[in-house]
Amino acid sequence: MERLPGFRDFYPEPLPHADVWSADARQFIFNRWRETARRYGFREYDGPPLESLELFTTKSGAEIVGQLYNFVDKGERAVSLRPEMTPTLARMVAAHERNYKKPVKWFAIPQLFRYERQQKGRLREHFQFNADILGERDPAADAELIALLIDTLRSFGLTAHDFVIRLSSRNAWQEFYEVRRRKAEGRSDANAQYEFFQAIDKMERATLEESEKKLAALGFSLADVNHFIESGKPTAELESILQNLAARGLREFVRVDYHVIRGLAYYTGVVFEAFDATGEFRAIAGGGRYDNLVKLISGGKVDLPALGFGMGDVVLLELLKARSLLSKFDSPMDVYVVIEDENLRRPSLKLVHDLRVAGFAVEFPLTPLKPDKQFKRAQELKVANTVRMESADYVRIRDFKTRDEIVAGANDVANHLSRKS
Repeated sequence: MERLPGFRDFYPEPLPHADVWSADARQFIFNRWRETARRYGFREYDGPPLESLELFTTKSGAEIVGQLYNFVDKGERAVSLRPEMTPTLARMVAAHERNYKKPVKWFAIPQLFRYERQQKGRLREHFQFNADILGERDPAADAELIALLIDTLRSFGLTAHDFVIRLSSRNAWQEFYEVRRRKAEGRSDANAQYEFFQAIDKMERATLEESEKKLAALGFSLADVNHFIESGKPTAELESILQNLAARGLREFVRVDYHVIRGLAYYTGVVFEAFDATGEFRAIAGGGRYDNLVKLISGGKVDLPALGFGMGDVVLLELLKARSLLSKFDSPMDVYVVIEDENLRRPSLKLVHDLRVAGFAVEFPLTPLKPDKQFKRAQELKVANTVRMESADYVRIRDFKTRDEIVAGANDVANHLSRKS
């Protein structure tokens, strides 16, 4: 029986072969995400992995259905596994926003599902760090969110030599579009605007001829577009963000890059993406302002400005491997309790339990085992200490690193143990 294409098995290390993923590395990433978010005052939330299909079509249109794991459930409801977290967040906040003081700063680590072609850095499921701020329009909120993104990546040991945040603005592009369209007297319908943004979004992946043809059909010059991008002149809101980040000492991580436009229709202002400095991988993270989404999801009942970003685990893990920033994940055991004398098994079990209650990670032989095999197991686990009861009242403690041994009272063991670092 094999797993489905585009899905992953997570094994404890050492991994049996290269075609599986590390559960230890996944937990390491989750821990860093949580630690950094909480230092920034973000609170964790979660929602159901199965939602009404309408929640996603309301946000993204009917064309998204082709990318979803959707079906009709036993209650005759059209449902879907969540392909992203933001619609769920908007639904949850709209339902109970009066219970929370603004700005709301929340994060989540959902598993997301999309039925699409597998590529390098993109599977049919992944875990994602989502961080969002709701209820604040000032660019200071954008700077706070980008600072969180930068410090999250720094928490893994990545530096300004490893990644860059490419900062842009849908407002700047909207102004460019309106001014040039009036001069060129091009199409003015909503579809034309959407096609223009899509053409800009795909410029770095398309040939010059393809981009030129698409833009010309809309009444725009590729040379004019390139000049706007290359000038990189920040708008007032972008300048405010840059100054805010500079005050934090984070300016070197960010550059204005109008190539970034974020093709999703709901972005309304500042947008940004994080890329590795060499351009070897897909985007590490991306986000921006979506001030209209809560209003859309709530049917106009709640109107809250919002912004957020998502960072997937797949590309991040590839980048950390490439930069040799993943440590070797050993066993987390602090203590191995050796039982040489089976007559002392009962007090040894009491010792094992007491040490676990005290917060130590403890292993021991479940069944009678020769002492040499027990010490071999302790070595395999790379424990910090072994403990052996010499009587009901005394134990012998061995520090595996220094090889030093001491004898201590059975009720005083915890005070003499070192923890696995």
